[in-house]
Amino acid sequence: ANGALYVAEGGTGGTTSTVGQCDQVPAPLGPYTGGKTARISKIATDGSVTTVAEGLPSAQTTAETGGDILGVSDVTFLNGELYAVLSGGGCSHGNADQPNAVLKIAADGTVTQVADVSAFVQANPVAKPHAADFEPDETTYSIIESGGMLYIVNPNHGTLDKVDPTTGTITRIADFSADYGHIVPTVVAVGADGNFYVSNLGVFPVTAGAESIYKVTPDGQISVFATGLTAVLGLDFGPDGGLYAPEMSGEHAGELPFAPGTGRVVRVEADGSLTPIATGLMTPTGMTFGPDGNIYVSINGFGAPQGAGEIVKVDLSMPIGSSTPMATPVA
Repeated sequence: ANGALYVAEGGTGGTTSTVGQCDQVPAPLGPYTGGKTARISKIATDGSVTTVAEGLPSAQTTAETGGDILGVSDVTFLNGELYAVLSGGGCSHGNADQPNAVLKIAADGTVTQVADVSAFVQANPVAKPHAADFEPDETTYSIIESGGMLYIVNPNHGTLDKVDPTTGTITRIADFSADYGHIVPTVVAVGADGNFYVSNLGVFPVTAGAESIYKVTPDGQISVFATGLTAVLGLDFGPDGGLYAPEMSGEHAGELPFAPGTGRVVRVEADGSLTPIATGLMTPTGMTFGPDGNIYVSINGFGAPQGAGEIVKVDLSMPIGSSTPMATPVA
């Protein structure tokens, strides 16, 4: 409400191994090592950056896969209170003392666990788990609030779940694996019609135009809403009512699973076509609209040196179609 932007950070991983203590993520991603290096930061309206909460679980894949990082994956506000969701917690991520969970963050940085996501996904398997790309503790990527409830997306298992912030009860809304297989859903947004809209990443290597946005009714009925997207890691409705999505990568080049510098933000039009809003972005991994009506995008979200993470603003005051709005650094 104060116009500040809150950013979930994955951290820098760690060296703690839990091999022999619990089920591990299969190679080549696993086994992970863990640590307490993830955090949440605040960017004030003057551009200054401060830490809101730190010492949160972070996990790192094997060196053979580039040492990719999981940590705090998303944040949201509900009734003026800050909530976050973890993807780097759990024994299979080298953090046996902290499961993947929904957390509440107090103004003084105190962290309280609201719901245990690791326990829920382990007790409630999906219809068609993907054995070769299985995460025992999940890698929850998105959290939003709607109607006094919290909603999370679990990419690895492929679900949209509801979290009651008062009781911590988790309820499954939709299991994408049952009808769509291992599509790796990522982010959820709520439309004016009361339905949920869920984007998906797909699997590596990236295939241009292979992914979709799905509509999910409150009772869990899934249908395809839009097609032709590529590796989507964000989703939000704009002030104009349009649905916007950042695509992490265009078609892969050479031996890479994705093509650096080919990310973009698109608007999904009523006829299903995609209008490019900003192009040439380096691995965009999140997006939100600010109170100024502009888009804020996290870039260098992975595959970049430590400290290279950046937030850019996409200025929408320039008419779409005349030229591409500029993405300028914020922090």
